[in-house]
Amino acid sequence: MNITLRQATPADTAFLLQLRGLTMGPHIAAMGLPTSEEDYLDRVNYRFDCAQIIMVDNQAAGLFKTCFLPEKNQWFLVQVQVHPDFQNRSIGRTLVSQLLEQATADHADVYLTVFKSNPAQRLYSHLGFEKVGETEHEFEMLWQYRPEL
Repeated sequence: MNITLRQATPADTAFLLQLRGLTMGPHIAAMGLPTSEEDYLDRVNYRFDCAQIIMVDNQAAGLFKTCFLPEKNQWFLVQVQVHPDFQNRSIGRTLVSQLLEQATADHADVYLTVFKSNPAQRLYSHLGFEKVGETEHEFEMLWQYRPEL
């Protein structure tokens, strides 16, 4: 299995809207939050400049959106969404692990938010993220860079 990333383009919008509905729609609906196409499009467009399409063997398999925030010396893991046809293949784990390697090289932390109902929070905890706050619907999690002694 060959996992690569490519920059998202406006031509990917239909795929990203479908992906949002498939991967996040059930969590969003369960919380009673809006699930209209317009709401999904707002989230797709948020930090679109940082959006990368996950490619598995040259097939679009998801979204990986990360941004470096130099003022905080921190990577922001904005979104990870893996299409259901590609889930349970460690794709998300692989990409987040690679981000942690990049953060280590940068001597930077990694921050994310995750819906409280999203089982991905177990993966984040396993990779060393700790809950540092919460809102009504999300946990805020932080992976802190620790220099080796």
